Amino acid sequence: MEANGTRLGPLELVSGRWAVGDAARPDTHWVELRPDGLHQREPGSEGQLIPWSRIMTGIWLTWGKHSRNTNTRGMYTVKGMVAERDGGWMHMTLRHPYEDHQLRFDQHARPYRAVDALRLESLLRQLIDEGQLHLLGDPEWVGRAVAHLTGGKNSWLTQRGLRRVATEAIATAGPGSV
Repeated sequence: MEANGTRLGPLELVSGRWAVGDAARPDTHWVELRPDGLHQREPGSEGQLIPWSRIMTGIWLTWGKHSRNTNTRGMYTVKGMVAERDGGWMHMTLRHPYEDHQLRFDQHARPYRAVDALRLESLLRQLIDEGQLHLLGDPEWVGRAVAHLTGGKNSWLTQRGLRRVATEAIATAGPGSV
């Protein structure tokens, strides 16, 4: 299910597609990265597609059962793991019409390193800032970027350091085929 053991926080490769959340378990919520945009998958529904062109600045992750739990964004354990285990939310601002929007995902049984979740969030923001968010629809490109971002010390990073490593990951992954 994973590409060479590569995953980044809640992001992992499942059946050839990258997803945020536990896409391998039945009856879960997760967000699939597709060539045409983010696709919210949920039990008993065909889901919802958010085209890349609608997503504006402001992607961030929060943890908890409810999307209004925006104050749980920074709850981590002493060992540097995400503390909340009730799920997560990907928040963003959409255009046409302008609206704040959240996509829900269920967490994996495995814990997430806080540094990995922060690196994922930084990558998403950097891609938006550069107008390159559509690259997330290319599974091979995402694999190369994630491989660059994984591993390393589980230590707190500065915003400057997160931006630097996201920029390096984008450059290392190359232009993409999308």
